[in-house]
Amino acid sequence: MMSTANLPAIRACRPAWNKGRIVGQKRPLQPKHVWAIRVRLEIAQRTRKLALFNLAIDSKLRGCDLVRLKVSDIYAAGQVKHRTAIVQSKTLRPVSFEITEGTRKAIGAWLDAPLMVGSEHLWPGRFHERLHISTRQYARLVRDWVTSIGLEPNAYGTHSMRRTKVAQIYRKTGNLRAVQLLLGHTKMDSTVRYLGVELEDALAIAEAVDI
Repeated sequence: MMSTANLPAIRACRPAWNKGRIVGQKRPLQPKHVWAIRVRLEIAQRTRKLALFNLAIDSKLRGCDLVRLKVSDIYAAGQVKHRTAIVQSKTLRPVSFEITEGTRKAIGAWLDAPLMVGSEHLWPGRFHERLHISTRQYARLVRDWVTSIGLEPNAYGTHSMRRTKVAQIYRKTGNLRAVQLLLGHTKMDSTVRYLGVELEDALAIAEAVDI
């Protein structure tokens, strides 16, 4: 009888953790996607979700910073601010962002909601032990938004919201320094990697400049 002492152990094949998933940078939304999601939220009268979606696009904040925003960060003297700045939790450095008219209107409507009476946080949690919504809740909302317009949910995430506006800014201006400041990156290399800037992008920008 053949000895089995030295035979390799046989293990059940396990599917790869990323099987069926799209791995890598999450795609930014295109303007048509932003418009489609906004229209759906407006028609459904989803006041909080519309305010959150709009501010996520405008602020370009990481999810951890977006969910922790306080009312005082964006609201003063009886109105929503046109611009504001917060200290990022990851870098401990301040970053500024604009709040566009449509976003100010959406936030104003949300601040008038009964749930916001006396609330310190802009996105209060549904349970008393939670001061604000979690990043996981935010991620589920993003998934719902992209799914609602027929996009592949695994290709998008919370960083899609962060990247959406800066991707358009870079595409229209080629100004990496502006994008770096808006994202609050300390190093330009981080911005280049974040945007996925490649040689073709650089050449296209160069070709558009005639001196």
